[in-house]
Amino acid sequence: MKIHHIGYLVKNMDLARQQFYMLGYKKAGEVLSDGFRKADIQFLEKDGYRIELVCPAAPDSVVNGLLKRYRNAPYHICYETDDLEETAEYLQKDGFTRMDTPCPAPAIDGRRVCFFWGTGIGITEILEGQKKS
Repeated sequence: MKIHHIGYLVKNMDLARQQFYMLGYKKAGEVLSDGFRKADIQFLEKDGYRIELVCPAAPDSVVNGLLKRYRNAPYHICYETDDLEETAEYLQKDGFTRMDTPCPAPAIDGRRVCFFWGTGIGITEILEGQKKS
């Protein structure tokens, strides 16, 4: 598995984006809405690193609770895998708890993602690899 991005919780998308721009990050796509999680998402890149700004878009967004706990902060690492089901099974055998079922990620070309909880590291996101043509 390779790292795809670091997820970064933000309360204010515009302020966060402006401050990351000041650090040299560049926009890597437009702000997209994730209706399943009720969050707005935008990717930024710098020096080969990609971060995902995640901002609640509604009071009942699943990320609101995370913001209360973590505030504006990185909160997950996303790994890309060739086989989502196999990786999910492997993680669960090794003690990770599945937090949801695989579902499309609008901000990542609709590829499926699934979140896991590891007691020693917190939230990990697994991203389905790109389909080979």
